[in-house]
Amino acid sequence: MKRSKSDPGAAYPALFSSVAALGGFLFGYDTAVVNGTIGALERHFRADPGRLGFAVASALLGSAVGAIIAGRVADRAGRVQAMRWTALLFAAGSFGSGIAESLITFSIWRFLGGIAVGAASVIAPAYIAEVAPARIRGRLGSLQQLAIVLGIFLALAVNDLIAHTAGSPDAPFWLGVPAWRWMFWVEVLPSALYGGGAFFVPESPRYLVTRGREKEAAAVLARIGEPEPAARVAEIRESIGSERPSRLSDLRAPGGLVLPIVWVGIALSVFQQFVGINVIFYYSTALWHSVGFTEADSMRISSITGIINIATTLIAIAFVDRFGRRPLLLAGSVGMALTLGAMAWLFATAPRDAAGAPVLPGAHGMAALIAANLYVFAFGFSWGPVVWVLLGEMFNNRIRGAALALAAAAQWVANWLVTLSFPPLAKAGLGFAYGLYAAAAALSFVFVLRWVRETKGRTLEQM
Repeated sequence: MKRSKSDPGAAYPALFSSVAALGGFLFGYDTAVVNGTIGALERHFRADPGRLGFAVASALLGSAVGAIIAGRVADRAGRVQAMRWTALLFAAGSFGSGIAESLITFSIWRFLGGIAVGAASVIAPAYIAEVAPARIRGRLGSLQQLAIVLGIFLALAVNDLIAHTAGSPDAPFWLGVPAWRWMFWVEVLPSALYGGGAFFVPESPRYLVTRGREKEAAAVLARIGEPEPAARVAEIRESIGSERPSRLSDLRAPGGLVLPIVWVGIALSVFQQFVGINVIFYYSTALWHSVGFTEADSMRISSITGIINIATTLIAIAFVDRFGRRPLLLAGSVGMALTLGAMAWLFATAPRDAAGAPVLPGAHGMAALIAANLYVFAFGFSWGPVVWVLLGEMFNNRIRGAALALAAAAQWVANWLVTLSFPPLAKAGLGFAYGLYAAAAALSFVFVLRWVRETKGRTLEQM
């Protein structure tokens, strides 16, 4: 059935998905906000690099925990109730990080905020997939990644504004409180918006069916533009097969390992991180400064990279339902392998300074800069948003909560491994580090070609 642009069947799912995607915004904001506070935290807590690194990485460990438990919570209490609790965790984690008076308590609050990040990484794609009609599910699912990159960009911008206004992250800001504390407290505002919005969106119709609330489910389906709500409720009931929440034990295959489709989801999550995207966002300013760019230019380059990531995510939103998921992933894998390979070659063949660090003078520096931003472009229209779309829609109704939780947890563990491994890899040689990421990108192409199925245009009950 052809629908007009004003059709509420498209408007309501877009509105509900936007509220859910606020969890993705906070996901991006929370993971990036700490970047502007590192120096101030080191000085305030008199922390050595090892202790400080663990404190910062504690949020990633919390994210893995949050991802594991969120699926079960969402299946038991509902997607919307899980959003409300997640919003409270975001607010508590950000407020607590700002009032911390020791590195131990700071780590605990960051771990708590990380649980919220991990929960949001599960709940948002699951909810969006379940309220979005098949014809626009890819576009709405991509809102998760758009929200994440907007959150990252805004966190960096807010940190820069506060630090510039105060004079430095250590300097007093409003009420005489150090600026770095306000950087964390700002996150309480979008947390409140997310929690408030969760009181105005309907529950997922698929969750409602599992609870026997079929009339409510039919009403929600009618509201989001389903032409035959009663028939769709019957399909959902049949596809679920059981009214109990999904468990990790449901993911077991007859041979004792997990189901093949779950392995595909885990591998998608791991490849998304093993191509090294967070190296660009966590270390780019220091990286460009280390190879010859000024500190001001390095910060400007990082800002431009963030804008490119936002723009390319918009491209994915425009084309994911037209071209499909697999073509975008395959194209992205090729683009990332080529650009990462170019960066590996440039760094491996670069001359060294007295300390042994690579130096990229003139055209070599510009070539590395272009390659890095083309890499972000390739990731931004493919593996960034499309993985979230697939994780939300590729699992059937019976196992979605548990399978998405396991895949998201694997993604956070992979993120943690890449984040912690980059400094020693970079010390061994940036050419070697980017060569490993290029190899992962090449392997991701083979993986998608062999094991990832197209889901464009299929309802969740057809999966």
